[in-house]
Amino acid sequence: MNARVRPSRPRRPAGVRRWLKPFVAPDVFDFWASRVNRLWSWERPLAQLVERRPESRDAVTLLLRPNRHWSGFKPGQHLNLGIEVDGARVTRSYSLSQPPREDGLLAVTVKAMPGGKVSPRLFDTVEVGDIFELGPAFGDMTLPRAPRGAWLFLAAGSGITPLMAMVRALAADGMPVPLTLVYWSRHRDEFCFVEELRALAARHPAFQLRLVLTGEAAADADESEGRISDALLSGLVDGLGERQVMACGPGGFVEAAQALLANRVQGFQAEAFTLPAAPVVDEGEVALTLSRSGRTLMVSRGQPILAALEAQGIKPASGCRMGLCNTCACGQSSGSVRHLPSGALVHEPSQALKLCIHGAATDLSIDL
Repeated sequence: MNARVRPSRPRRPAGVRRWLKPFVAPDVFDFWASRVNRLWSWERPLAQLVERRPESRDAVTLLLRPNRHWSGFKPGQHLNLGIEVDGARVTRSYSLSQPPREDGLLAVTVKAMPGGKVSPRLFDTVEVGDIFELGPAFGDMTLPRAPRGAWLFLAAGSGITPLMAMVRALAADGMPVPLTLVYWSRHRDEFCFVEELRALAARHPAFQLRLVLTGEAAADADESEGRISDALLSGLVDGLGERQVMACGPGGFVEAAQALLANRVQGFQAEAFTLPAAPVVDEGEVALTLSRSGRTLMVSRGQPILAALEAQGIKPASGCRMGLCNTCACGQSSGSVRHLPSGALVHEPSQALKLCIHGAATDLSIDL
């Protein structure tokens, strides 16, 4: 990264726009303004792709120029990226892989997921000049304003992206705290940012890099083999019990890291980019009533409500599909749901039912 880190602050709407707001239809303004400049909008955060940069065999970094409505972010956070696929607007959540830059560009690193609807398009076919919709940044796994003590980052696969933003932020500040990054990948050519990480480790004695392969043999001095385990971590990380830990990766990896370390380290934070596998404990179908439209559907118990709706052609707004961004949250007026990651039954009505991580346990009414 060749840009200095700078504070990212929300931009307030101009006074003229506040005065005109009662008299302007935003969608009409957006339609005509986009004929002059594709990034102009009344209030919608938009971004234009200015560069595509390969990061590994199956990952690419997209550099995006946001418009004035983008409200900023902290290293470690994510955003929802909206793109048109087959004539429909589809939104998915991606991590910002660089901290805020002096030039204002946003870096999003995307791994192509086989069978995915959005990531293969972002990896293969988007072009410089394409326009994306942006959601606000979200995510609580961020560095404190003045980090102290020794830190340990654990990344598996795409989990490197939010952690990389924090590594870069710390490096831009001279690496003020000891930091070890242990980064897992199945194959060597799937590691992202590896040359930059090695350069940072050579430049900053406080930064230690450990690359771990699960599908081929280690060859270089900073490489090891094997899945996450107590023996592996103890052999790679000095002073494990004195570390504050951040972990990001698939659900099973994060669960394993938490089971190994949560009670043995100074602090533990984690985010999973896939939900851990949970057994389906409910069978049969229940009635799902959409109170706004008046429709009633039969859906399978034990299935995420979001997936059940999409299977019947109903596509609510969604983003991370992991219960983090709240894009799919809606009101629940009656019925019981099951929190799928934990298996817990929830009987109380909610104003913010997350459709992506809850399944209908009984007949249910939601505000859609």
